[in-house]
Parts: sequence; C-alpha cells; structure tokens
Amino acid sequence: METRRVVITGMGAVTPLGNNVSAFWQALRDGRNGIAPITKVDVSDSPVKLAGEVRGFDPRDFMDFKAAKRMELFSQYAVAATREALLDSGLKLENEDPYRMGVVVGCGIGAMQKHEKEIPKFLSGMKTDPLYIPLVITNMASANIAIQFGLKGKNMDISTACATGSHCIGEAYNSIRLDEADVIVAGGTEAAITSSAIRGFSALKALSTCPDPDLASRPFDKDRDGFVLGEGAGILILEEYSHAVKRNANILAEIVGYGVTNDAYHITSPSPDGSGAGMAMRIAMRQADIHPTAIDYINAHGTSTHLNDLYETRAIKYALGDAAEKISINSTKSMTGHLLGGAGAIEAIVCICAIRDSFIHLTRNSASVEDELDLDYTFRQGKKRHVRYAMSNSLGFGGHNASLLFKKAT
Repeated sequence: METRRVVITGMGAVTPLGNNVSAFWQALRDGRNGIAPITKVDVSDSPVKLAGEVRGFDPRDFMDFKAAKRMELFSQYAVAATREALLDSGLKLENEDPYRMGVVVGCGIGAMQKHEKEIPKFLSGMKTDPLYIPLVITNMASANIAIQFGLKGKNMDISTACATGSHCIGEAYNSIRLDEADVIVAGGTEAAITSSAIRGFSALKALSTCPDPDLASRPFDKDRDGFVLGEGAGILILEEYSHAVKRNANILAEIVGYGVTNDAYHITSPSPDGSGAGMAMRIAMRQADIHPTAIDYINAHGTSTHLNDLYETRAIKYALGDAAEKISINSTKSMTGHLLGGAGAIEAIVCICAIRDSFIHLTRNSASVEDELDLDYTFRQGKKRHVRYAMSNSLGFGGHNASLLFKKAT
C-alpha cells in the first residue's frame, strides 16, 4: 500500500510566552523569558519558587461560558489552541466529511487541580462533584476538541509523559499516511502547576530551586540544577497533501519522518549511552530517506536536568555521528519551562517557524558547558540559518522517545 504525504496547514499555541503562535514565536525570537515567580499556588514552604505560567488566559475568549465550566484548564488550553490552528488552516468545516477529520491530542498528567479539590472531600465525607471523573481524565482534551468542532473521525489520547505531544503528532501522521483520515488535529496540553506536582517533582530532585528567573532553566549549562515547570498547549493541523493542495491551503511544512523507541532502562533516567533516543532519530531519518548531513536544526528535549542534557547530547552524537557538530541545536524550555505533555507540541511549532523564517532562537540563560556537552547549543544569541530539515526530540519518563522530522514545504 502506497503511503500518503502529510503536511502542516495550521498551528495554535497557548504558552508562557503568549497565547497565540505569533506572540509565542516573536517572544522566542526576542529571547524573552516566560519564567517568573509562581502565582497560581502557595509555594511559601517550598524551595521551588518559579514556573512558566500562562498569563492573561480567559477561556471565554475561545468558547462559551457553559462549555468552559465543563472543562478543566488542560482541556481549555487545548480547545483554545485548536481554535487558532483551525482558523490558521483556512479549513471550512462545513465542507468537510466529519468522519475523515480526527483528533489525536494528549495530556501527560490531567487535571491535578481538580484532584486537589476533591480528595479532601473524600477524606471528610463531603459530597463529590458528579463531574469529577469526566473532568480529570486525560482523554477529555481530545474529546472536548471533537465536541467543540464536530470532528467525528479517529479520536485518541496518547499519554507518554514528556513525549506525549510528539507521540500524538507522530501517530496522527501515521494515521493520515495510512488513509485513516484526511485531516487530524494533533498535539499536547498540560496544566500541572499545582502543589502536588511541585511537591512530587521536588521529591524526585528534578526541579530547579534557583530563585533567579534568568538562571533557573539553563539547558546544557554545566551549572544546571533541574527543570522548571511550564504549562500550555500546542496544536498542529495535519493534512493529507493532495487534500491541502485541492483547497489551495497554505502549506507550512511537511512531516517526513517519525521515530519512536523505548530505552527499556529506567523509569526516570534516559539510557546513559543515548542509544534509545538516538535510534528514534535514526528511524525518523531513515523514514525520510535522508543522511544526517541534511539536518540543519534540532529542537532538543533540553530540560536543564543533569542526566537529560548529557544523555541527549550522547543520543544526538549516536544518531548523527560527525554531522552533529554542524547542526544548530537549542532548547525552547530555556524560556518556557517544561510543558510536560504539551512540550513536544509547542516545540514542533518552533521547528516549523524556524523553517519558515530561517531563524534559530537562542538557548537562553546558558553559557558554559562540560567536556561532553560540546555541540552548538545556540548560546548567547539566536541566528539566521536556512533550515530545510528540522528535527524535534522528546524524551519521557518511562523511557519513551520520539523524534519528529519536518521539511520545508516544496
């Protein structure tokens, strides 16, 4: 069976750097910092004081009040980003077969805010909210998108921790290639800046305790001390190539490769030799039928944790060999923090913007590296560079790896 080409025709974002793609990308180009003191929860007794919070978000700007009340924040973010992406795509939903339009949007954790509200009720014998379960389960982001926009085709929620967004985009790509749909809304969302998340990640020694917003998230820097929580959503409209051409759509980029592997090593640490994530990159390149020297840019997972940054660097070298030295690499998390289930999706958007504008944003806050961290991480300032092929990497707890490969539209 001949597989079909898949292109991107729309993008939407809700992020700590802006609640639409244009604002988000401009902030990245300017090197602005979306990390600031936490306001959403009381952290007076916590050593963690900073996060990448979404600011100025009102769900009523994107949906009616009744619908918003029946969604937790992670679903609201996803619906808002989808509305922008569909508008950007120029799709006329009334002209489409709803059963050929799907949704693959995931969330890593779900509605932790609601758990924190309801669990004390259980313990004290108070009445439970009858919508408790349908509000918190992670598939409600994809379900609410379908309900809001009348999309009746394939609908899935993939939850693979920090690889969620990338896996959702990759699996949507495969679905269109195999003729299961013509259009799929794909991406990831998260709203986990909560007391329980901060306490849980702190117990793992995973979060930065640096009080300075300009030093807290510093991927690949030798003095990094952990990641910074972020939140938000990223959505792409994936479309079969001939379907997009027929309606004269603005094609933003093409997806040409998707690699997915598991380290089978540890529940939180990547494989030390980088082979798992490296193999995902190799698979993506093999699928696209390109040599490592064709890659111009990698948006790294780049969390600012000691093990991730070191082992991801090894993975890039494992996959690309000598070509790794000539590739521009950066970490969007240096400015947004880590969006967990939403990270891979907003970073895919960054890859497409980099291809479109021939620009690699800087890795903010970082300056000096260890011996093994010797690649071009785009420290100090962004740069102009023609980008034909861009790769986005995601690594999730449990050993989940995903690499997406995007190509300039032709």
